[in-house]
Amino acid sequence: MTSLAAFLVFLDVTIVNIAFPDVRATYPDTSLADLSWVFTAYNVVFAALLIPAGRLADARGRRRIFGVGLVLFGLASLACALAPTAGALVAARAVQAVAAALLAPASLALLLPAFPPERRGAAVGLWGATGAIAAATGPALGGVLVDAFGWRAVFFVNLPVVVLTLVASRFVLTESRDPDARLPDPVSVVLLGTGVAAISLGIVRGEDGGWGDAVWPLVAGAVLLVLFGVRSARVARPLVEPALFRLRSFAGSIAGYLVFSGGFYALLLSNILFLTGVWGYDVLTAGLAVTPGPLMAALASSVGGRVADRFGAGASVVTGGLLFTAGCVLFAGAVGPDPAWLTVFLPGQLLTGLGVGAVYAGLGTAAVSELPPVRFATGSAVGTCARQIGAVLGIALLLSGLAAAGSSFEAFRTGWIAMAAGGIVTVLCGVVVGAARARSAPVPAPAPVSLEEPA
Repeated sequence: MTSLAAFLVFLDVTIVNIAFPDVRATYPDTSLADLSWVFTAYNVVFAALLIPAGRLADARGRRRIFGVGLVLFGLASLACALAPTAGALVAARAVQAVAAALLAPASLALLLPAFPPERRGAAVGLWGATGAIAAATGPALGGVLVDAFGWRAVFFVNLPVVVLTLVASRFVLTESRDPDARLPDPVSVVLLGTGVAAISLGIVRGEDGGWGDAVWPLVAGAVLLVLFGVRSARVARPLVEPALFRLRSFAGSIAGYLVFSGGFYALLLSNILFLTGVWGYDVLTAGLAVTPGPLMAALASSVGGRVADRFGAGASVVTGGLLFTAGCVLFAGAVGPDPAWLTVFLPGQLLTGLGVGAVYAGLGTAAVSELPPVRFATGSAVGTCARQIGAVLGIALLLSGLAAAGSSFEAFRTGWIAMAAGGIVTVLCGVVVGAARARSAPVPAPAPVSLEEPA
């Protein structure tokens, strides 16, 4: 049941990607930069609320918060499907992101205690594989739905999954909570959320080279994030305990999530836009054409979790980063303006898909490998938060770059090269993570703030 929640949360990434050209056609008077908030609003709100939502699940009960998140996700999906304007769609996506933030950390926190430490990498891989299956299902399912019923159907399809998961969770899941957990400093929540939102706004304002309008949001966002870091080190109940980042495996995994997700989410969207915009594929054909990559990610997630259990999380991250880089290099060097899906595009997808699955399995294992069970929700929330911040920046940079270059073939090639560079940096993060594995006993923080008790 917890994996079905991951399916819901991550299905709405790729399924909305494939619907984006039709969404854009529905609102022709809305600029590409403004319409990009259909993605950005989801990712910004998701990122900002993941960590406090993890703390809330620890304090109020993981199954309870899981159920609230499911109901809210269903209602928000219905609002997205019925949105009369682009603004209403963006607002509904923001509410959907609130629900996703409640679901993600609670679902993983409910799953991990059911596995012994030596199998938690496989558990994380299973959870990640479900998300990858959702990503694989998204383009093909979205293409069929958009072709038959229009883009609104990609939100209606969430409703039966919500109902199924909600009913089953009442019988399968057991309530758990940390009796000593306390809610985090609310000022830190505001600083993080507004800081990420301001930086994202600055990036999407940079379309057509208009970076003069982007300076102030970027500066304001940077200042807010610095203030967030300063406050986290001083308050009694920080949103993110500074002691967590003194754990090498945790710090390396968070950096890896941030960098790799920027490239991965940009790749998901850019390939759809390339196939429909440069090669002239229709939406259904494009959805089917990009499905093999996520299918490989689903396979590699499961295998990567076992590799992380046996050899350490770093082995999975390094291997996956190299595969992802090779795939992006193939896209940049061999894909041309004339269609060549079978001989060039498919091999690139297989490489990047295998890389994505291995990287996320390794990063997910590393993020919680040295944490005590009472910090599973918080630790996984920080990792997913970094993943979503990376998605915000990757998608915003992609769309602003394409807008500035007129979505030309050379603009896509430049994007693939940038994604390959992100893969190399991910490899370095894997080296930092090293041979991290789940441990049988809680590991104390090497700092005055304890990981055994809430700060």
